[in-house]
Amino acid sequence: MPVDYLLTSHTHRNMADIRPKTDATEKKYYTIREAAELLGLPLPTLRYWESRFTIIKPRRTSTGRRIYTASDLEKIRMVYYLVRDKGLHLDAAQEQLRHNHTGVSRRSAAVARLKEIRSELQSMLDALNRLR
Repeated sequence: MPVDYLLTSHTHRNMADIRPKTDATEKKYYTIREAAELLGLPLPTLRYWESRFTIIKPRRTSTGRRIYTASDLEKIRMVYYLVRDKGLHLDAAQEQLRHNHTGVSRRSAAVARLKEIRSELQSMLDALNRLR
């Protein structure tokens, strides 16, 4: 029986790691909480970046709730790359996005892929070390 059927909605929070992660392209829209979790950002940071960066403009429902698309998530990843990974101030990051959007997008995607590869390699190394 798959793990999903064994877990219920009242399962302890740490058990959420057992559930398979959904790929960002599988869903059409994400709530602000889902977006923050996928990106590893606190909700206040995401809201603040939305107010500071003109490229981050999620749609709103009729009740005013934010809904993010995969495109919105990619734009936030670019901001994350510039601010957190490269250490740029918010104004400098905004300038980079205005003047070199394509270059930032490519570099951001490359860095994200390299992080995934590093994580996979670390998992393999950990598995080998457990075998010893």
